[in-house]
Amino acid sequence: MPSDPPLDDEFPAILRELREVRRAGLTRLRSLRLPALEMAAAQTPDGTVESLLRLSVARLDEGTLRTAAEYVLGLAQGTRDWPGADRRRRAAELYGVSVERFRKDQELMVLGQVTEVIGRTYGPGATSWQTTATHRVLHVPVARRTARFTVHVHPVDLLRDVDVVVSPTNTHLALPEPYKSSVSASLRRAGAVRGVNGDILEDCVHEALRAWAKDNGAAGRPVPSGTVAATGAGALAAQGIRRIYHSAVAIPRPGTNDYDVLPSDVTRTAARVFAVMAEERDLFDPPLRSVCFPLLGSGRGGLPYGTSVGALWAAVEAELARGADWDVHFVMRRPAAAALLATLVAGNRPAGDRPATSGSG
Repeated sequence: MPSDPPLDDEFPAILRELREVRRAGLTRLRSLRLPALEMAAAQTPDGTVESLLRLSVARLDEGTLRTAAEYVLGLAQGTRDWPGADRRRRAAELYGVSVERFRKDQELMVLGQVTEVIGRTYGPGATSWQTTATHRVLHVPVARRTARFTVHVHPVDLLRDVDVVVSPTNTHLALPEPYKSSVSASLRRAGAVRGVNGDILEDCVHEALRAWAKDNGAAGRPVPSGTVAATGAGALAAQGIRRIYHSAVAIPRPGTNDYDVLPSDVTRTAARVFAVMAEERDLFDPPLRSVCFPLLGSGRGGLPYGTSVGALWAAVEAELARGADWDVHFVMRRPAAAALLATLVAGNRPAGDRPATSGSG
């Protein structure tokens, strides 16, 4: 008896979209909205859904299963433009069953097997997120176009050639000491000018933020949550980083070392980042275009990864949906956070969000 299709949490969207492909056929791929398949396809050499399907079906066992999958999806030679009913009929003949029986039983099994290959090999939960790859490109449908995002899985101070890096901070614009492990501490450390023996000669990022606070009447008092302070990047300019946008999302809790971060503040702050970029863009040559976000609020702020990702993505998606053409990057230290991001932007919101333990993802 054929086995049931896989029931893993990340697979239903893939299976759903495979059934749409089965109905429409390869000739109508461009007219379909297939966010989960397009995200997985971004991990293949040429980045197309058709390539993803061919590579995945080729991983199935040779014989009836693979051949049926080729007919069902229109991958078999000469079937690309066949109507879905004709492809289903030919696949049913392979199993020696009626078309109706095939539709209710074997077809689910065939598509389930293809789904499992895609999810295990190219999906956000695939092993590849957990191993050596530090850069991934996601292609995500946004407002009738496909947007490209780069996900970096490494410490923030290893970034190269991104115009603007977003640095989460508190509403007092007080940077942590350079030896700390947070995103803002790492950027402060990397942006400092050092002598030949490693001593800090100029604490560039810290001084630039103090100057911003003085110039904007915020010296010695907190700023509203959602404020974005744009400063130079100090020594990080040698890595192609031109600006640091200090984003006030963390509200200190009086009498403690803890902070409160609201998801709505994360969304508002991310939206403000894009507004400041638009204001500054043409002040630089070449104009500012790329920006990199960490997971705002997921460190000392205590937001679960999934909550931070969702709040950040709401602002990014809204910005791109209105036609903006920014080159958006995300940076995080943990593959689990990258997998949650990839799952969410594919339209498959993750379950079981877990809180971060330290840092910003």
